[in-house]
Amino acid sequence: MIDTLEFRLVAGADDVGFLDADRRVQTEVIPNHPGFLRRTTARAQDGGWLVIVLWQSEADASAFIETAEGHAAHRAFMELVDPATVRRKRYTTLD
Repeated sequence: MIDTLEFRLVAGADDVGFLDADRRVQTEVIPNHPGFLRRTTARAQDGGWLVIVLWQSEADASAFIETAEGHAAHRAFMELVDPATVRRKRYTTLD
């Protein structure tokens, strides 16, 4: 299962601060969650951001979202994301 999160940063947020918050999620929050396979973050030339996470199952992805909301590193990450720009999609892998 592939979970994508597209967004822009809130006004006033800078890339350095965001990347620090992203690294904290990458190292403190997500690797210990059951079903996690891989995560990567990318930035588009127009300033948009994309986070892609591979999970063993949709249930694992859903459980992570519920758990992550209580983690300080995840909250700090989400405070830098403009909620009006968030688009989340899930894809079922075919291989």
